Amino acid sequence: MAQVTVTIGGRGYRLACNEGEEPHLEELARVVDAKFEAMHRAFGEIGDQRLIVMAALTVADELTEALRRVAALEAEAERGAERDRVARRDTEIQAVAAAQAFGELSQRIEKMAAALSGAQPA
Repeated sequence: MAQVTVTIGGRGYRLACNEGEEPHLEELARVVDAKFEAMHRAFGEIGDQRLIVMAALTVADELTEALRRVAALEAEAERGAERDRVARRDTEIQAVAAAQAFGELSQRIEKMAAALSGAQPA
């Protein structure tokens, strides 16, 4: 198990993580630290623990909103895919109907041609 030290609000925290996850954990800590610093500038000295909790809640809120937007986009994409499937099916149905109509028209033309030439239709 790997260990990494991250800094949030000027304090170091030694954390364990899986091998190779150190850069990712450090990046996550930078995000929380940036939120911490923004909260510190906005609210002043209200206590580091409180600021860390507020920063974490802000990050969680942003994540929740992003997940909601992803879900909405996925649902919209699925609706679009369903519309595409329906449109393809309708096109196929129309193509079959057109082919049948052309076949019937072709038979009528052959009968008319045979009648005009005096021959028996096939």
